[in-house]
Amino acid sequence: MNEFNSLSISLTVAAFIVCLSNIVFTQTQGRMGKKQNRIFMMLLIIVALNSACTSVTAFFKPFSFTSESAHLASEIARYFYYVFHTVLAPLFFFYTARVCGVTFRTKPVMKYLLNGVFLATELMVLVNPMTDLVYYLDENYDYHRGWGMILVYLTAAVFVFLAILFLTTSWKALTVKRRTGIVLFASIAISGIIIQMVSTELKVELFAEAIGLTGLMIIIENEDDRLDPNTGVYNRQALMMDLGSYIINNNPLHAVVIRITTPDIITHRVDIDSSDMVGSAVAEYLKTLVKRFNIYRSGPKSFVLIIFDANSDRPMEIAENVKTRFEKPWLLSDTVALLSCAIQVTGIPGVVNSVKDAMYMFDSQPPSNTDKKIFYGEDLDYLVKRISIEKSLASALSSNRFEVYYQPTYSIKDMTLHGAEALVRLHDDNMGMIFPDEFIPLAEENGLIDLIDDFVLLEVCKLIKEEDLPAHGIDCINVNLSVIQCMKPGFVERIKGIVEEAGVDKKYINFEITESLSASNYDILSDVISSLKHEGFRFSMDDYGTGYSNMRALAKMDLDIIKIDKSILWEAEESELGEIILENNIRMIHQMRRKILVEGVETGKQIELLKPLGVNYLQGYYFSKPVPKDIFLKIVHGEN
Repeated sequence: MNEFNSLSISLTVAAFIVCLSNIVFTQTQGRMGKKQNRIFMMLLIIVALNSACTSVTAFFKPFSFTSESAHLASEIARYFYYVFHTVLAPLFFFYTARVCGVTFRTKPVMKYLLNGVFLATELMVLVNPMTDLVYYLDENYDYHRGWGMILVYLTAAVFVFLAILFLTTSWKALTVKRRTGIVLFASIAISGIIIQMVSTELKVELFAEAIGLTGLMIIIENEDDRLDPNTGVYNRQALMMDLGSYIINNNPLHAVVIRITTPDIITHRVDIDSSDMVGSAVAEYLKTLVKRFNIYRSGPKSFVLIIFDANSDRPMEIAENVKTRFEKPWLLSDTVALLSCAIQVTGIPGVVNSVKDAMYMFDSQPPSNTDKKIFYGEDLDYLVKRISIEKSLASALSSNRFEVYYQPTYSIKDMTLHGAEALVRLHDDNMGMIFPDEFIPLAEENGLIDLIDDFVLLEVCKLIKEEDLPAHGIDCINVNLSVIQCMKPGFVERIKGIVEEAGVDKKYINFEITESLSASNYDILSDVISSLKHEGFRFSMDDYGTGYSNMRALAKMDLDIIKIDKSILWEAEESELGEIILENNIRMIHQMRRKILVEGVETGKQIELLKPLGVNYLQGYYFSKPVPKDIFLKIVHGEN
């Protein structure tokens, strides 16, 4: 018996030391921000106090018969053990509910009922010295359980059962790590209880609970892998995990997305870590608006704030505050910079109802063709359409919903048909016709652009071959290329293979690249152009005048035609300065010995303006809008 008593004291002292160490560590790490953290700290404190009380009882119990003081100390310690121990199961339940995210959706009636049961049980323990309902000592100081002890254990069992129930119903909302932590704690704690029930003199329960809590601290409370190291707020992984929990548990919330839209030119104004410097400055400001654990860094230049406030005005108030702050300069180290941002505010559930859709919204660029800074409600309709377009894209090729349209080009010399530009269209049963400027950027993002470009090229080759277009005076068909596609290894060989397999002379294919996209990739593009030109293809620069070309690099590219954007023509028609700009651009292109096609021709007056300037080809609604293949063939055959 003495050996058991010594071992029990050793185990309870060890439990006390373990819990005390965990308390100090948790406190020094500053992990007290969330209610979950505070409940965990209470669990540690209660097990530590229970360990201290059990140790005192075990130490003084042998002296109870010879010393009244020892007996009193032993019984006071026993009394407080039960006072504290009765709290343990309810606290474990509330902790589990917090980790699972269930407490957000628990009905008030249930909360009051559970709190009432807990308080009634605790009150019964508190008044036990006067009632002996829970336990009592006989005249020989032998310990006996009262009928109230049954209620205490039943209450504890109910709370443990509810904790397990919440754990199972929220299983999918938890990561493997969190599931492991809770199951590990419960298993170790229950094992300790069973051992102590079998051997009542061996007080192993508290030591098991202390070890289980240590596991919780390491697995769940340690959030180092959830934190962004540069800003101290939660990272993208934490955002996805928490959102999954909130959505599965039907916890309504608002997400405020702050996307820093300042161009990357800021990296040339400060040091190489400017992205982190900007992120740190913005994160520090956001911490003044919401609690740190409701802030997530979802990307290098974006943050997400999760707002649980039932007041729907608060998310918009926060958005307005952020907008106002971004109108003022930011101090970044020793540099002052002006930053711009776009803010999206959405309710979940609402526009998005899944983690996938939420992350899609968080990662989506807001429309750039607006002065709006805050997007809310109907402003987010673009996102719904974007998601619909992406879903349509996924099955468009297999369901034959892509179609190639053709917009004719004419020679200005005799107004005869010169060729056409091939333009892809996407038909959707619900959205109708979807134009390239809507789906091409998405196709580039999700990797479908190669398949679309190959489809267009193959359709053009079939048209040239089957309809013998060169025999009808068609000099070439222009095919747009994605610069992203051009940068991929094996691009030239793949394009060459498609055209050769179709049996079409390569000189009838004139590839177009966009000036604004190619400006930063001249060296690579120049090599691609040279390789394709060597194979016999032709090349054009599209939308000239809308980007910021390096003219020297542009002149070195082996281009056949430069297409002047319609905006330059339209401006020339409106003002003398615009006309000067048009004339100078044409003169400069002539000096580079390139042919010129002018887009956007809509009136005979514009043609008269262009004739003396020496352009070669025209394209625009004056001649024809983009039309399906059958109508284009009528134009080729002179039937339209």
